[in-house]
Amino acid sequence: MCSGVLMFVLNDTAGKWLVARYDPVQIAFARSLLALPMVAVLVMTFDGFQGFRSHRIGIHALRGLLILVATFAFYSSMRSLSLAEATSLLFTAPIIVAVLAALFLREAVGTRRWISILLGFSGVLVVVRPGISTFRPESLDALFAAFLYALIMLSARWIDTRDSPWTMAFHTTAFSALFGMVSLSGDWPVMHGTDIGLLSFMAVTGTGAAAFVTQAFRMAPASLVAPLDYTALLWASLMGWLVWGTIPGWPVYAGAAIIVASGILLLRAGE
Repeated sequence: MCSGVLMFVLNDTAGKWLVARYDPVQIAFARSLLALPMVAVLVMTFDGFQGFRSHRIGIHALRGLLILVATFAFYSSMRSLSLAEATSLLFTAPIIVAVLAALFLREAVGTRRWISILLGFSGVLVVVRPGISTFRPESLDALFAAFLYALIMLSARWIDTRDSPWTMAFHTTAFSALFGMVSLSGDWPVMHGTDIGLLSFMAVTGTGAAAFVTQAFRMAPASLVAPLDYTALLWASLMGWLVWGTIPGWPVYAGAAIIVASGILLLRAGE
């Protein structure tokens, strides 16, 4: 899980570097296109040719579209936010899942969970600081990405149980590339060798991260594995300092700590 989280942060680091020159949809499209052969190899390795067949392909199409839009929103936020700031706001996705499950799926949410949810959103206010002169609208892009990731998590409930994780990964990647073709109608900057290298790096790290995280949840209980996702803030802070020399202020870490505590309490409340 920790290896997968590190690879996700490396993927986002490359994305933040590229978003200075490319539209986020262009990045998402190129990454998905380059990742598709890698995911196909994983399907063949673990499931064989039958792994390419989905029993409910429509849900994969929806998830592919959500992933594309979420990537657009998250990378747009990183044009202004540091990697650590954007990552900390993305931690709200599990909290949003709990709210959506209570409101729309009629799931029972006890007092402990509601306290955890309110705690998490108080952490968001610490990070975003609405009404303060340092507030940046790009924070809303990161929160919108978190909302979309929450929808992606919830949509997993409608995936046919006969579809393996590799089948799911192949089709969501394929549909992300398909929907991302809309970027071909726009103006692309001249691609340099460094850009192609970074996009290929994103394809490798994104595919590897998904494989590692999937395997982690297969090997251990979610209550043990899921909290390790929060190590992303450590890696994001380190990469932000190494690559851009940015060190977020104390409100980012204070708010992130509150959000992390909320997420862990929310997970424990469900046990």
